[in-house]
Amino acid sequence: MSEASTAATPATQDHASPKPQSPPRPLAGLRVLDFGHTVMGPCAGLLLADLGADVIKIEPPEGCPTRKLPGFASGFFATYARNKRSLALDLKKPDARAVLHKLAAGADVVLENYGPGTIERLGCGWEDLRAVNPRLIYLAMKGYLAGPYEQRGALDEVVQMQSGLAYMTGPPGQPLRAGAPVIDMMGGVFGVVAVLAALRERDQTGQGQRVAASLYESAAFLMAPFAVGSAMIGEPMPPMPARKNAWGIYDVFTAADGGMVFLGVTSDAHWRRFCAAFGCNDLVEDARLQGNAARSEARDWMLPIVRERVQALSVAEISERAEAANIPWARVGHPADLAHDPQLLAHGGLIDTAVSPLGGGEGMQVAVPGLPLEFGDQRIRTRLQRQPPAIGEHSVDVLREAGFSAADIAALQAKGIVLA
Repeated sequence: MSEASTAATPATQDHASPKPQSPPRPLAGLRVLDFGHTVMGPCAGLLLADLGADVIKIEPPEGCPTRKLPGFASGFFATYARNKRSLALDLKKPDARAVLHKLAAGADVVLENYGPGTIERLGCGWEDLRAVNPRLIYLAMKGYLAGPYEQRGALDEVVQMQSGLAYMTGPPGQPLRAGAPVIDMMGGVFGVVAVLAALRERDQTGQGQRVAASLYESAAFLMAPFAVGSAMIGEPMPPMPARKNAWGIYDVFTAADGGMVFLGVTSDAHWRRFCAAFGCNDLVEDARLQGNAARSEARDWMLPIVRERVQALSVAEISERAEAANIPWARVGHPADLAHDPQLLAHGGLIDTAVSPLGGGEGMQVAVPGLPLEFGDQRIRTRLQRQPPAIGEHSVDVLREAGFSAADIAALQAKGIVLA
């Protein structure tokens, strides 16, 4: 599909009407206070929410800034806010801290990805909240873990540059960030791993603890095989576009009709089937192409021959032959294509999520990939329970559940502490 709008349909679901869920979800019964913004924090909260936790997004009365991000980041809020409730609370006002502390006393997890020292200045850091709830698991997601850099702010792109990921992605001399916030998301995933481990430990000790995840160390984790590889080959690892390929055919081919298809031939069995499917039987018996290592060394002269034969075909023909030959392949797609992908459609892998265009206009629903998980033979555990909430949509409910009376809530509203 050429236009992202093909993934969207008019929005009809009421924010206040969650869809029913059939099987129980594994984290049902956990309550999470989510101070996340942009990607890393909200992604961690989303994982917990999709797995059944009651995730309460704490945002200022004017709304989380992520709601208004333009361009590349315009889809961040809607993507990571589903299955959460919104409490709009002005933490800059001293009386709001008492509200938050009361909420924390009944919570299992607090997560935040503010810059160093910010949450502490608001009186909601680990030391503040553990005093009101010793069983609390407190997830801090930062740019860096403890060490010389821990007071630095960081961004996904900063640590992609710093860790070597951008170097490995772009051509020589042209470091290039990945085309998605992969480190923000990976930091969120590692944060959830830490939370689940801490919850398991709490089951044994009865005590909560602070756990942390970070951008830089997550990016460094991704670079580990290339650091090891550099030591093994005795020289710096070249970036991906200039790498010495480990396989003879592991490339993108431009089809006769202009589309692009990736083909991967990574074993002798693949090679034989590939040659039969793409008219390369004359290469099968070539003594210079026996074994994967030999084919990798022969890429300079072999690949032009293969390209000429493959690229004479249309995208459909290449796809059909690769599928029939049972070799790894993929059309080079666009994110908007995911809304129509048969694999995602087959097992509830897409969730119709309500969004509002930044420029105004009628709301719509966009098909968004759900969690890439199965429990038994079902993916329905990650189905939509709540659409991304309006600012403060659940403030009254959350405060009432925490023990605030109607008069208490009215007073907080009158002072501008709570928006409802």
